[in-house]
Amino acid sequence: MHREEPAYTSRTALGAIEVTLWGGVPPFLYGTQTEPGRLATVAALVASEALAWRHPTVPQFAVDRGRRPSGSPTLPGRLGVPPEGAIVQRIIVVANRLPVSWDGEQWSTSPGGLVRALRPVLQNADGAWVGWPGIPDFYPEPFEYDGIDQRPVPLSEDEVESFYYGFCNGTLWPLYHDSIVAPEYHRHTWRPYVAVNRRYAEATAEVVNDGDIAWVQDYQLQLVPEMLRTMVPGATIGFYLHIPFPPIEIFSRLPWRRQILEGLLGADVIAFQTRQSAANFARAARRLAGAESIGRRELMWNGRPVHLQPAPIAIDTAEFERMAQSASVRQRAAEIRSELGDPDHVILGLDRLDYTKGIDLRLKAFSGLLENSPRDRHGYSFVQVAVPSREQVPAYQQLRMDIEQVVGRINGDFGEPGWLPITYLYRTVPFEELIAYYVAADVMLVTPLRDGMNLVAKEYVACRVENSGVLVLSEFAGAAEQLRAALIVNPYDVDSVTQTLAYATSMPESEQRQRMRRLRSTIRKADVFEWAAECLATLEIR
Repeated sequence: MHREEPAYTSRTALGAIEVTLWGGVPPFLYGTQTEPGRLATVAALVASEALAWRHPTVPQFAVDRGRRPSGSPTLPGRLGVPPEGAIVQRIIVVANRLPVSWDGEQWSTSPGGLVRALRPVLQNADGAWVGWPGIPDFYPEPFEYDGIDQRPVPLSEDEVESFYYGFCNGTLWPLYHDSIVAPEYHRHTWRPYVAVNRRYAEATAEVVNDGDIAWVQDYQLQLVPEMLRTMVPGATIGFYLHIPFPPIEIFSRLPWRRQILEGLLGADVIAFQTRQSAANFARAARRLAGAESIGRRELMWNGRPVHLQPAPIAIDTAEFERMAQSASVRQRAAEIRSELGDPDHVILGLDRLDYTKGIDLRLKAFSGLLENSPRDRHGYSFVQVAVPSREQVPAYQQLRMDIEQVVGRINGDFGEPGWLPITYLYRTVPFEELIAYYVAADVMLVTPLRDGMNLVAKEYVACRVENSGVLVLSEFAGAAEQLRAALIVNPYDVDSVTQTLAYATSMPESEQRQRMRRLRSTIRKADVFEWAAECLATLEIR
């Protein structure tokens, strides 16, 4: 079939999304102007609106709302609303949790970058969100909130225990994080995983039609793509894995490895945080499931192509920058430094309490810095914030005790009346307080033993609006693929981390600014809105 040549193609700054306007740009997009310069603006604006729709003379777009190039003219009307005659391509997000939470009386929007990025997309595309409401044995009917069709998937108390804490967090989580802690393989937790995934697929099939996009999120729902494929063959199905996909030598230990691979291969597009994870999956799919390579990032499975997409998740950079420059945050940052005794160097660690974060090794590295700096040790103050996580799980209870023992030992060895080298906070930190700690810290220590991305590193960089500060980053964090101007370390090499810390606290200001400018340029080029736009645009063209 003859295909008409594109009237205009523009590679925008939004995550290198290529926008092609086939057959000319219709009047509802640009008014009466058709010159190339105007078309360039139109292409950029289309790629900056959170919308997925079809028009007889324009292809479908999955793009991000309200992120216009600086100084660009505003198009007539609202691009967020499809024109009369357009065919809306619905987007259905399928995730472990709904984007809202119930407090016993009313629903409220949950915090998080993913929710913030996808909310306008779903609102404008008549979208839906399928997920657990977050409370066991809670059975709300489908409802609309904030312009989005909310589709609750109920879980019983037993299913939360076996599916979520059992298979998801006892098997998949440690396995996918390089088996830092030995995974548990139990048939009695695998069976609920299959059953719950089927329930999610069935709930999704109730709202997905042929031609719609179903975007499945993360390791809890890896069987959903193939299940949904059998229920709605004409849907476009995407999957995004937020955690690492392990090397085949580790993944192959899973007794249900083929079922997981086949579940994922039911998607049209499987997206990963890093190129390495995509490569790991491709190798496992070929070796263990019989998929065939048909391109650099293309597999053939059951006669259907499957695209593998590296798509590192991002943050709302502009929001962090705005908060970091607010008077209240800067005042609080000054207060934090004063409360710490106005040290020369504030070093910050901020993590969810989890064995993958390497908090114990980080503390030992800081202890080495104190040991090597007997005259200067009073100039250092290390703040470690540990956000509570899975507190009912015995392994996490033990982890908390172990870390607190290390903190106590170091403070006991080096502390003096009126001065302690480590301030340890075990609590959830409010958003504005979190930003204040980022602003107060001279060095950010992000040293996970394995992490899909680690957005803390990007959040710190976004808050360094004066281009000061040093980021020390583990080579095993997904963010290390992008943030190459950080000081990259092997977190297992405690002596090397100690030496890097010493260099970070003495780095010349000129080098700090040079490195931080490069880091900030990286995160500004691709924020969470561009990430969502790129992922959805890739799905939309399948």
